[in-house]
Amino acid sequence: MSYPEVDFLYLNEEDMIKAGVEDMSGCIEAMEEMLKLMKVGNYRMGGQNGNSHGTMVSFPAESPFPEMPVDGPDRRFMAMPAYLGGKFDMAGVKWYGSNCENKGKGLPRSILTLMLNDKDTGAPVALMSANVLSAIRTGAIPGVGFKYLAPENAKTMAIIGPGVMSRTALMAAMAVRPGIDTVKIKGRGKASMEKFVKFVKEKYPSVTTVQPVETIEEAVKDADIVYAATTTPTTGDTSVYPYIAEDWIKPGAMCCTTSALRFDEDFVVNRARSVTDNIKLYEAWEEEFAPNAYQTVPIPGVYVEDLIAEGKMAPDQVDDLGDILTGKIPVHRDPNEKIIYSVGGMPVEDVAWGTEVYHKAIELGIGQKLKLWDTPALA
Repeated sequence: MSYPEVDFLYLNEEDMIKAGVEDMSGCIEAMEEMLKLMKVGNYRMGGQNGNSHGTMVSFPAESPFPEMPVDGPDRRFMAMPAYLGGKFDMAGVKWYGSNCENKGKGLPRSILTLMLNDKDTGAPVALMSANVLSAIRTGAIPGVGFKYLAPENAKTMAIIGPGVMSRTALMAAMAVRPGIDTVKIKGRGKASMEKFVKFVKEKYPSVTTVQPVETIEEAVKDADIVYAATTTPTTGDTSVYPYIAEDWIKPGAMCCTTSALRFDEDFVVNRARSVTDNIKLYEAWEEEFAPNAYQTVPIPGVYVEDLIAEGKMAPDQVDDLGDILTGKIPVHRDPNEKIIYSVGGMPVEDVAWGTEVYHKAIELGIGQKLKLWDTPALA
């Protein structure tokens, strides 16, 4: 870039797909490198602790202003800023609005964009459509966990909540455990179940058994990998979170979730192996939403932080995936361990994969250049 002139690359959703945003194996590699950079501290996210998930605008249950939105399922706006060093060396922010009523308009629940910025000047580098990007990176972070923690001979995967996030988690699982031949699916509605079954059969003909089931127990039993991504209200009543009993989980299996999931306290405290994608993210949530953060952020890693705050668990009972990747702790502590892997979602993931796709778009000549200015009026 030749300052003071500033232009940036605009990539719409079609451009992003052409530039390889759907490359799950490539995204898993990028997420693995990102987690290693995070472990040595070469990153920043929002908040004074540098580990905030983001800043959210929520709406009241009632408003005296007729034009103001009111609270509803997934009704919010959110900004998620981050910087990531190493080979990425990029700042950026993911911004989105979310509303479940979007589905009635033929729109995704959340509409996302990612802006990448030069780390020194703050000038925009790229503005990109981020729905597909966010979905792929959301699957790739579980994928890194599957690569290291799931049984190497994994054959059966259970899906709880057959939505878009579960599709990308399955894509990640198939990328690192291609021997999976059975997928069991537990959903709430017939339409979503049928859509997911069709997706699996069309994309992965090597999966010989695609089995919708009636209960979470049926899904979890005999599964080597369990993945949960459900939309669950956070009203303070954690009993409504999807529940998995210890004896349903196969020895050596892993349960991964990017959303609400509930286990018995005795299992979590005394026998489960708890792993997080970034322990500092969960500590930041605990700091923000104490004393009962799990009531607001329903991911099991947050429940563990609540238990640590109550003195029921020690901090060293939680393993961080970055420590596994860097060899600080063993990949497996016990061949029969039952793993709960929590994935919180972080803007560094969007910056990492967005940067990779941006560089590919430049290489392929994809996208449209937009000008911010030739000379700034207020310099």
